[in-house]
Amino acid sequence: PDVSETLVRVNYSETDQMGVVYHARYLVWLDIARTEHLRLAGMSYRELEEAGLRLAVSEVAVRYRRPARYDDRVRIRCWVRDLASRRIDFGYAVEHAEEGRLLATAFTSLMALDRSMNLTRMPDAVRRAMRAIPDPVSLHG
Repeated sequence: PDVSETLVRVNYSETDQMGVVYHARYLVWLDIARTEHLRLAGMSYRELEEAGLRLAVSEVAVRYRRPARYDDRVRIRCWVRDLASRRIDFGYAVEHAEEGRLLATAFTSLMALDRSMNLTRMPDAVRRAMRAIPDPVSLHG
């Protein structure tokens, strides 16, 4: 899919003293959404690792817009922004599932590493399965 959607429900343990989702928890949600995006494209992260590929996060940015709270259903939309020979960039829109409110936007950049953790080329199978699209949501505005 060009844009995948993953749903999570906010657990009480994910909230801070102010009653909102702790900022670092969004990184876990991005990882869940990215892993699901790969799976929907026909490749599990486990299969990639078994084939010798490691995708290591080299950069991450999150813009927090509105808080998510305990028991909210949250939808994380994920897409490929750019695919280079040794790097893949993902974009994300984190939304309140029922109300459609944009809670956060984010992007991650991942480097392709081999078993020895050296930079390597992205395998052809990954390049064929991952199609970059223009951002459906502004990540900076």
